Amino acid sequence: MNMASLIEVKPNPNLPTLNPGDTVRVSIKIVEGDKERTQVFQGVVIKVKQGGAGPILTVRRVTYGVGVERTFPLNSPRVEKVEVIRRGKTRRARLYYLRGLSARASRIKEKRAEEKTEEPVEEKVEEKIEAEPKSE
Repeated sequence: MNMASLIEVKPNPNLPTLNPGDTVRVSIKIVEGDKERTQVFQGVVIKVKQGGAGPILTVRRVTYGVGVERTFPLNSPRVEKVEVIRRGKTRRARLYYLRGLSARASRIKEKRAEEKTEEPVEEKVEEKIEAEPKSE
């Protein structure tokens, strides 16, 4: 018996697809006494862990020269929404090397706007088959 079968997970509908290197703005509900407010944490995604009871997102930002990392369970009811501000171009899944870099060196290149994709190959093949005259 594994842990995932014991816990019924409801996926959060307010989540876009996230990749390491993306700059995101995570809105979290914070409870202080009997008051509840929303706090925003903006930074670079250094790790996305899938599987198990639910996906986990690790976000890093540098404030006043101090690096801060927070880990968010994405299926938690405390996570209100996640906005992708910019897509990052990376060549690896874990960006732990950013911890040792200074502000300018830790910048990640932005992905170019994705060009319009062509029709799937399956549809083109079906069109060609229908267009060819049948020889009998």
